[in-house]
Amino acid sequence: MSKGSNVGLAELSGETGAVIARLGWSSASADGDADVSVLLLGAHGKVRGDGDFYFYNHPAADDGSVQLLGKTPTDNGSEDRIGLDLAATPADVERIVLAASRYGGAGFGDLEDLRLTLADRGGEELLGFSVDGLGEMRAVIFAELYRRDGGWKFRAVGQGYDTGLAGLATDFGIDVDDAEEADEAEEADGAGPPGEATAEVEPVPPVPAVPAVPKRPRTARKKVTLPAVARKSLAENDSWHQARLFPCGSLKSDRERETRATSVLLAVMAQVPEYGRRLTAGFGAPAGRMETFTEVTLPHGETPRRPDGLVRVERAGKLWTALVETKTNGNALRAAQVQDYMDIAARRGYEAVVTVSNDVALDGSPPVDVRIDGRRKHKVALWHLSWAEAAHQAQMLIRHEGVGNAAHAWLLQELLSYLQHDNSGCHGFQNMGPAWVPVRKGIDEETLCEGDARAVEVVASWERLIRQVCLRLGGELGQKVLPVQRVKRGTDPLARRASQADQLCRDGRLEAELRIQDVPGVLALTADLRTGRLRTSIEVPVPEQGQPLTWAKRLMRQLADAPADIHVETLTDGQANGPRGTLERLRPEPADLLPRDGARITGFRLSLFKGMGSRRGSAETGFIRSVDEAVDRFHATVVLALERRTPTPRKAAPAALLGAGA
Repeated sequence: MSKGSNVGLAELSGETGAVIARLGWSSASADGDADVSVLLLGAHGKVRGDGDFYFYNHPAADDGSVQLLGKTPTDNGSEDRIGLDLAATPADVERIVLAASRYGGAGFGDLEDLRLTLADRGGEELLGFSVDGLGEMRAVIFAELYRRDGGWKFRAVGQGYDTGLAGLATDFGIDVDDAEEADEAEEADGAGPPGEATAEVEPVPPVPAVPAVPKRPRTARKKVTLPAVARKSLAENDSWHQARLFPCGSLKSDRERETRATSVLLAVMAQVPEYGRRLTAGFGAPAGRMETFTEVTLPHGETPRRPDGLVRVERAGKLWTALVETKTNGNALRAAQVQDYMDIAARRGYEAVVTVSNDVALDGSPPVDVRIDGRRKHKVALWHLSWAEAAHQAQMLIRHEGVGNAAHAWLLQELLSYLQHDNSGCHGFQNMGPAWVPVRKGIDEETLCEGDARAVEVVASWERLIRQVCLRLGGELGQKVLPVQRVKRGTDPLARRASQADQLCRDGRLEAELRIQDVPGVLALTADLRTGRLRTSIEVPVPEQGQPLTWAKRLMRQLADAPADIHVETLTDGQANGPRGTLERLRPEPADLLPRDGARITGFRLSLFKGMGSRRGSAETGFIRSVDEAVDRFHATVVLALERRTPTPRKAAPAALLGAGA
């Protein structure tokens, strides 16, 4: 669509009672980010109250009409999704505004491929709209949905605000309290807590926005969370095992694991509304009363079929139904079986089929291929959920965001304990595949040639592993962790993997980058299959002011407790980088980091090397476990040390909403 154009949703699809808006962008520097927001407007073009503004600190409506579903990685960068249940939208809401904003003084001109797509409940894309020419604008209205003649229409807007989130909010009737801006500016300037030395901390420019929200915002109501570390046990010795609601010890076969895992997951989804809604909203389900079932027998020709589970959501007398097929212990989904369930769902008028397994979907596509009969009027969507994602969402709720009451928090804790148990079979992606050993051998013997399909399989497995690392680390930190893709918009994923596979054949390395919320810079990970070493690294820019020796000394103080084998490399604006060495050697003489030719220093690269496992799985000597351990150690010893001593500007939100978001 072009800017200013509009279209009726009923003209595009018959499944527009609920839609999913996707706002996406990419960044060449890999550190660009933005936050989406939604405003519900009444007849006079203003919000009915401050509660009609949905943003990162107020992400969901109680009636399910709006839910911010969070960011996901794409082949082009990042994508933020918004679920809109138009049938549940209050009758006095005339318009729904879809917007986004940047913080810290950044403008949308720094981002590339700004785009909005709208999909129906089944996930089928209905329309797209690209936005450009925003320059220094710090907020933008992408589009709006509005009522017309008993239905909903979509208008492509693309209007920018150089006043940022505050200006956008004010225009639509949100009260902004400017009295606290001085406090936010003081904090953004780098003023640390009492007693903390700040003499050499470079000042950070004030954030030209409204008062700050906590680094880890809460949802609208007071929530219950559980401590990350359990209280001291009352057991007399370590051989006593705590009683569990969902025990794993008696599971003897894959069939038992599959049946138990399905029942446990679906039962907790039905009993903990926040968790059930979190998982099903991305599948296009409405917000409503949820019931779940297992071992449901359904007719299919002469032989009935029995999917592992069924999810049913009731909203305003209408039912949304999804069949569920699960696999555990690394067992692969069978395309023929999933195809049968798609056919059954289509005949019975069900909305979706959801597969659950240890596999991680790539490019937003399910891990199995099925045939869709275009002659059928009723559309059935196929979605995939990995066990790693199920565990991630449980951890985010009970550790960071909170749930409605203590009983729900305890149920989620029991679910998480079950999913993480060695005998549950729900461990996420744990096998690099059959191509791993031949590819490693071919690299060692220098017999692996470009165009080898086995190298493409290894690259795809590497992508799955990196996405799972992001889920696990994000769940522990309570922050968004996303893989970075430095590719142009429209790049075919298969062509991209083929190119990366050829690069693997040439230099024997697998490479990835992770962006961690609120952490400046990108965490890079390189697996060198020739040398058998993993390298984790991050580049730290130097302040705009100050002396090089001061920068080097400050870095040594920041890394005072870091391992002595951390490698530090000076980055310069010349052809080659500057001096390098380990912390053990550099701590007594920080001046050794200064280039002798006087080249201008642009930053420092911090790296940690370790040996990597050779086996394709996640056993003690496995490659997957070694990657997890490398990322965890580097983050704990280096990234956190930099975070604790580097003040960063915080996201801001209208003060009138702080009470709703605290």
